Amino acid sequence: MSKSPVRWPSGRGRFITFEGGEGAGKSTQIKKLADRLKAARMRILVTREPGGSPGAEIMRHLVLSGMGKLLGPEAETLLFAAARDDHVRTVIQPALSQGIWVLCDRFADSTRAYQGSLGRVPDGLINAMQRVTIGDLKPDLTIILDLPVEIGLQRAAARRGSATPDRFEGEDLKFHQDLRDAYLKIAAEDPARCALIDANSDPDTVAGRVWTALRERLLPTPSSVISA
Repeated sequence: MSKSPVRWPSGRGRFITFEGGEGAGKSTQIKKLADRLKAARMRILVTREPGGSPGAEIMRHLVLSGMGKLLGPEAETLLFAAARDDHVRTVIQPALSQGIWVLCDRFADSTRAYQGSLGRVPDGLINAMQRVTIGDLKPDLTIILDLPVEIGLQRAAARRGSATPDRFEGEDLKFHQDLRDAYLKIAAEDPARCALIDANSDPDTVAGRVWTALRERLLPTPSSVISA
């Protein structure tokens, strides 16, 4: 690892989201990035969706238990919107305004992929919910972890052990392939914000790719306080 230093911008914090299918390694990579930033004495907040705030965690339980699926894709989208509204107002925006870097496991792209592309919820409804819940807020960088569906499902099953699959892990193979395609489309449509990362490697190799993407997108010039 080289020792070229990095100067971090001051002021508003940076908002970095992680997206990808089941078993892509989002939680692992968020932890690795958070550890690296904390070692540089950065102020970091790790959060997740659905969830991340007391009100949103209630919605998370409803969604992952399958309640949203029973109600239909439009109602499920509304549950996610309610959770995101609480999460953004009480956790994400206050942290960013204090200069804290927020690393979030899933955000609005998940709604577009799961409920939009797969649930066939109209773009108009999703766009309306997004205007209400997040307004002009968007990630400074979105890491989309990509790997073959079969490998991701194997990883998810190993992580889950004997527990029952949640609402999305229990879907069939076609669902997960369509999900991967939806994320590839999101990455292709917004390349300035999204970094598509090959996640079909060991965690440390993937972490190196994530770090490179962060430096290229958020730190375009050589800087100071952290080893690159």
